[in-house]
Amino acid sequence: MTSLDALTAQLPADAAPDLLLENYNYPLPESLIAQNPVVPRDSSRLLVVEATQHQHRQFCDLEQILRPGDLLVLNNTRVMPARLYGRKSNGTPVEILLLEEQIPDWWLALVKPGKRLKPGARLEFGEDEAGQPLLSAIVMSVDEATGGRLLQFMPPEGESVLSLMSRLGELPLPPYITESQAAPEQYQTVYAEHSGSAAAPTAGLHFTPELLERLKQKGVEQAFVTLHVGVGTFRPVEAENILEHQMHGEWVEVPPETVAKIAVTKARGGRVFAVGTTSVRSLEGAAQLGELRPYCGKTMLYIYPGYQWQVVDGLITNFHLPKSSLLMLVSALIGRERLLALYQLAIQERYRFYSFGDAMLVLPEARAELTHRET
Repeated sequence: MTSLDALTAQLPADAAPDLLLENYNYPLPESLIAQNPVVPRDSSRLLVVEATQHQHRQFCDLEQILRPGDLLVLNNTRVMPARLYGRKSNGTPVEILLLEEQIPDWWLALVKPGKRLKPGARLEFGEDEAGQPLLSAIVMSVDEATGGRLLQFMPPEGESVLSLMSRLGELPLPPYITESQAAPEQYQTVYAEHSGSAAAPTAGLHFTPELLERLKQKGVEQAFVTLHVGVGTFRPVEAENILEHQMHGEWVEVPPETVAKIAVTKARGGRVFAVGTTSVRSLEGAAQLGELRPYCGKTMLYIYPGYQWQVVDGLITNFHLPKSSLLMLVSALIGRERLLALYQLAIQERYRFYSFGDAMLVLPEARAELTHRET
């Protein structure tokens, strides 16, 4: 018996459907994939999930639903203009998406056309007044875990890849957004602060400064984590048994002041709401030693049904892609069958899906009482 077989054998029979990738699939009409954000941000729809019922509300209704003493934990990462268009030294066009800087000037990137960009290939981006490239890079190796490439950049003296990225790059909208007229700032949360993300923490896109202030005036506290979204969040799950899927590490920081706010909230009976799955992974990843502690480093936490929650009571999240690890994470909170039933309801009610789509609020009383656990 393999270790994977042994792990599966320790779970009760009713857990088996939760481990099959196909059971996280659902059909979605293409017309429901949101191409543009709503204006104002907080006029998006909100599916509120209660213990046994649900409500159809608007996002701005959070002011009426949350209680004084509750805590919102938000991811303050800022999306980098990480999509660069360039060329090989022979003039062939290339496109890259920078994911993370691993050491100074060495970046992990997804590339197109991938098969043609082999180690040793030289890439050039932009041109100066003399017709010379503003930024050059060499493909150093293939990253087997992501299918991307490790690139060594050679920025001019006095420049950095980040500074040149701001001049040469574009915000990397997801591939399913094909007809967007969104301005760049519409793909940033209003509290985005620390640049380093390859994608937006989209549950936070619904907040306006005015809504955050009204919540604060009501007594709903706010705290921040930073998780720079990379390939780990969006890499598709391909293994038919989801236990075989391996998450790619993403950089996270949970600061001491956030840990302190959570402790105070819990002590007074307040509820901790993670805004987005990235905030969930930040908090739960920092609590893997048994208690929540300040943390700075990589997390590879993979949450699926059976996970034993440490910190998060409730969740604000968007509607996620079929067969994604994000769908599995939310299933771990309220149960796979109920989540998919809610998704079918959202489809019938013409909710808007994915990054620029509508939102779901999972209240603490909606959490599934799961009897099996991750071993």
